Amino acid sequence: MNKVFLIGNLTKDPELSTTNNGVKFCKFTLAVSRNYSKDGKRETDFLNVVVWRAQADNCARYLKKGSKAAISGSIQTRNYDANDGSRRYVTEIAADEVQFLSTKNEEERDELDDVDFDALRPIDEDLPF
Repeated sequence: MNKVFLIGNLTKDPELSTTNNGVKFCKFTLAVSRNYSKDGKRETDFLNVVVWRAQADNCARYLKKGSKAAISGSIQTRNYDANDGSRRYVTEIAADEVQFLSTKNEEERDELDDVDFDALRPIDEDLPF
């Protein structure tokens, strides 16, 4: 069985691309914190994630650097020949599902802090009952 579940934050904005066959895919890196180690410091792993087709469009549209996301999928490995002739190996998470746990960046949250919600509230004396 090859199944992973991860919750973490994106380290940069997702990158949307298309294969030669026209299939869309989205890549991003997820920072996932480990349990505390023996010396009391929390370590973080940076895991490459790839998402395909319609879910790739959604990830590119709604996720940003710093967004928190939950991923379920599987671990896959692949290899290729680099320009210098060496063999390169890549391990990544092929996501089957992506749940957006937060999508607003700090600027959007700060904009809400500036809104005067009391001014938007209707005045009771204008109500007919």
